Amino acid sequence: MNTITLGDVEITRVVERHREFGPLRTFVPGVPDPAPAWLTPDHHDPSTGGMIAAAQTWVLRSGGRTILVDTGVGNDRVRTNPVFAGWQTDFLERLSSVVDPSSVDVVVNTHVHADHVGWNTHDVDGRWAPTFPNATYLIHRADHEHFKGTEVHDDSVAPVLGQTTLWENSFRIDENLELESAPGHTPGSAVLRLRSGTDRAVFVGDLMHSPYQVTDPLCNSTFCLDPAQAQATRLRVLGRAADTHELVVPAHFGGHGAVEVAHSGPSFAITTWAAFPPLATP
Repeated sequence: MNTITLGDVEITRVVERHREFGPLRTFVPGVPDPAPAWLTPDHHDPSTGGMIAAAQTWVLRSGGRTILVDTGVGNDRVRTNPVFAGWQTDFLERLSSVVDPSSVDVVVNTHVHADHVGWNTHDVDGRWAPTFPNATYLIHRADHEHFKGTEVHDDSVAPVLGQTTLWENSFRIDENLELESAPGHTPGSAVLRLRSGTDRAVFVGDLMHSPYQVTDPLCNSTFCLDPAQAQATRLRVLGRAADTHELVVPAHFGGHGAVEVAHSGPSFAITTWAAFPPLATP
């Protein structure tokens, strides 16, 4: 089962697509060439140089409500970035086997990039309509403002604004879950902190694309809009995760999907992978 429980919160992993997304060093230029062998096979294919990653959604059940963390790429999208254009997957059917879309209470978008907001909407008779009609969508105000007028905002954010809460700084969802600003990758990037009983987790979106960035937190992805701020945020979030034993849950890791980390000099080390079953090598 793709489900673990932390305290009173159940977490289920629903994968939209797991594959090679392109050259690893195109996505994360600071990865050495050749890449460290420990990234193979779950995160890197040395035969192609490719980054193995997942587009996925985390389904949280907390306090009697259902919360989604990021909604993936979506079907039928026209995108400038060809990596995310024209997808056709059965993601909605797989998600529906876990939760009825009409019963989702909250949708968290960690930031407004194409692979995090796509299933906010779906095509209904030629128009984009909310996929989760009864949910409150939570989007950081800074990202909403920054991405206005873009193709992603037009088809995946604008149609849900009538049921969206734009937040700043922090936003408490319930007694177990709180959003916190984590800028750098985008102006409104956010992390979602889980604290329930003695268990801790932090859903970090695109703070990291590759596990290599745990061991070298100054290594940015090519998509970080403010590189210096992204580095500072990564150091801060990983430092707290190491200090408080938070499970770090990035948006795109393949394999077991999430890690526990520890301080290792000025950097960090991966100590344990999460109990999710590993995704099969594509």
